Amino acid sequence: MDKGFKSGFVTLIGRPNVGKSTLMNQLIGQKIAIVSDKPQTTRNRIQTIITTEKGQIIFIDTPGIHKPKHKLGDYMNQAAYTTFNTVDLILWLIEPSKTIGKGDHYILEQLSDIKTPVVLIINKIDTIVKEEILEIINNYKETYNFKAIIPLSAKTGENTESLLDVIYESMEDGPQFFPSDMLTDQPERQLISELIREKALHLLQQEIPHGIAVVIDQMKKRKGQPVVDIDATIICEKDSHKGIIIGKQGAMLKKIGTLARKEIESLLGSRIYLNLWVKIKKNWRDSEFQLKNYGFDKKGLES
Repeated sequence: MDKGFKSGFVTLIGRPNVGKSTLMNQLIGQKIAIVSDKPQTTRNRIQTIITTEKGQIIFIDTPGIHKPKHKLGDYMNQAAYTTFNTVDLILWLIEPSKTIGKGDHYILEQLSDIKTPVVLIINKIDTIVKEEILEIINNYKETYNFKAIIPLSAKTGENTESLLDVIYESMEDGPQFFPSDMLTDQPERQLISELIREKALHLLQQEIPHGIAVVIDQMKKRKGQPVVDIDATIICEKDSHKGIIIGKQGAMLKKIGTLARKEIESLLGSRIYLNLWVKIKKNWRDSEFQLKNYGFDKKGLES
């Protein structure tokens, strides 16, 4: 290990839909985490890696912290909380609002006994006039002893270099944990299921996306051909939702599959044949058994 090579773990936290996944994708220069304008898009912890001459930063994108309505919500909050004391730095993203809302007050309470340094990030500064930023900084400065407060735009990349400088300054000399060309530790199947879910989030009505999960049933390279066959199932909670996901004469399901296929082919660097099915599992978000089946196991958060 070269002297001066830094490494460390950084978690991104915040309320749902504040732009955590967008920021992480922007920082690593590639789309790994799915994004949408629907709250609670991220359900699991997603780990990505930046390696430069200065060092290696491992980012952990967490689900939005919110008041849970079911066991999946409990799991999502837990996925965020368990990172607080196991990382070197916490990045707390907020929206550029002059008042501190209930959700952010709640997060302040969760951080009150945390010893890990916290950087406050005022995201979406491309949506406000610059004069308002100072007022937001002053409001938050009095609530917590932040290591730094950084206004930026995850969407445009404005001021993200300043954030990287602060992160490297916060880290100590350490080993390289992952190979230089590795961008994420997420398995391909997980990335593919999330890409399918992202397209469903974009296309479906408001209440339906929250009740779906995507399971990859089979993924196989076709013999003698440069094609990967993928069978996937979209899980939903209601009969009426199944009909909407499939659409008239299968039109909606076909649209989801077409959009997902393009990005999956880009991810795999290969042609794919995507076969989508829809199944009903009533109240799966409140079933410990089903949550484990779909990869949401609280025991896995303890490691």
